[in-house]
Amino acid sequence: METIKTHILNRFRILSILTISMALSIILLMIRMKLNQSFYLLFLVWNLFLAVIPFAITTSLISKPNPNKITLILSFGVWLLFLPNAPYIVTDLLHLNNSPNHLLWLDVLVIVSFAFNGLILFMLSLSDMEKLLKLYLKPKTVFPIMLSIFGLTAFGIYLGRFLRYNSWEILNNPTAIFYDSLQLIIQPNIEAWIFTLTFGAFLAMTYWLLKAFSSSRLDTLEIKKEAI
Repeated sequence: METIKTHILNRFRILSILTISMALSIILLMIRMKLNQSFYLLFLVWNLFLAVIPFAITTSLISKPNPNKITLILSFGVWLLFLPNAPYIVTDLLHLNNSPNHLLWLDVLVIVSFAFNGLILFMLSLSDMEKLLKLYLKPKTVFPIMLSIFGLTAFGIYLGRFLRYNSWEILNNPTAIFYDSLQLIIQPNIEAWIFTLTFGAFLAMTYWLLKAFSSSRLDTLEIKKEAI
């Protein structure tokens, strides 16, 4: 009972901070629109909404004591489909090419703010999914799955950014996505492979660094408790 209570409090704390952080991003965007008299970059709000979906899925799953295996498998598929939307916002930095020079710093701040929230949502959601997978799979099995998730996420971002596919097109246009993905594999596109490998490595290193920092902090707290 105490464990459940602690989990709920921790989750509430995370949700509160995330809400404040996302609200700040939107406020910065509103300031930008007011100063520039333009709705440019308003699409970041939609992108942030899409980034929330995978986190909402894992939050729902992890709140259940013992999620059903079939539910977990189905949810995993939907979650993986929407997961690239979270770190995708990082690539919105490309839109800085269209920013006016006199307020370029503000556009940088706005996009970085949204991208930061997207990355945090990605890391938190991935951490939840890793915990869920460990309930049913051996650690040796979970590790390669995690590696593949980073690669698939990066590849999904490439499809979205450069081939302009959306997550829901897997349902209404699966043939085109499958054909284009197969073409990138059969007839290797150097740009696609470099992007997938580098962006996947970036996501993996960021995730494991944050995990290491978190574990280090918990170990320090445990040592202090024992000392007391």
